[in-house]
Amino acid sequence: MLVTFSPLIINEIGTHNREELSKKGFDSIFFRPNQNVARILSKRFFIERGNPKVAWDAGINSIPVQIAIAYKIPYIFYAEHGESEYGGLVLSDKSKKLRDVKEVIEHQIGDYPDNWESKEVSKSDLSPYIYPNHSILKKNKILAYYFSYFFKWSMFENYNYVKKFLPNFKEDSNGRTVGTFTNFDSLDDKIDDLYYYMQYIKFGFGRCTRDVARFIQNGHISKLKGLKLIKKYDGEYPKRNLEIILNYLSLNQYNFEEIVNKHRNLEIWQARKNYWELINNPGGR
Repeated sequence: MLVTFSPLIINEIGTHNREELSKKGFDSIFFRPNQNVARILSKRFFIERGNPKVAWDAGINSIPVQIAIAYKIPYIFYAEHGESEYGGLVLSDKSKKLRDVKEVIEHQIGDYPDNWESKEVSKSDLSPYIYPNHSILKKNKILAYYFSYFFKWSMFENYNYVKKFLPNFKEDSNGRTVGTFTNFDSLDDKIDDLYYYMQYIKFGFGRCTRDVARFIQNGHISKLKGLKLIKKYDGEYPKRNLEIILNYLSLNQYNFEEIVNKHRNLEIWQARKNYWELINNPGGR
């Protein structure tokens, strides 16, 4: 059974590719949460944390487990363990193989969704985002594994496999996604343009740097070519879907720019007369 927690702003590419996968003979559950609540949480966390997908991160972690409990499915497979594959704080020796509740909260969400209750959002509204506790998982004998423990993880090689398995798989019709050179990864949510742009704002590296690092790590491109791609695309302004994103978040352009700039790390950014510049990258975006 395939389980998908809905993207925030659904697009045609994602819908098409999910349907193509279903045609291959899989049962599939597509979970679409209360959209009023999803918008409220997305706007809240964009303002507070510079990340419109905090609640979505909670949902993609929680819903597969909730469905496994409901359908009495003992095993769940997620993609890769990010901290082992790309570097980060690994909390357990078993982390690369088995999904750990503590790591989900620490790395994937950064907070307990129980804390998100407000005047606009009730505790019951938050149920899709709340990860079942350890005692429930133990009682139902549910184990969640990482696919990358059993097979080498490479987003490019995964894409090549998918193209053979799904000949009608659609890539980005513009030839590449905003902020990078790839056209096949993370395609199903229009708000991803903003999500990756905020990574650039907060940390000084964007989606292209992320993709280049993975390609170099697996020997798909040279470091020299990677640096050229980063210089060309990293930190690209998310103008393609910006009007749709602003409407989704109920923000105007001025408020949007205020929020973005609030999350700039002034250790790496400096303000010029009419633009911002990375301190260690003169002439950059």
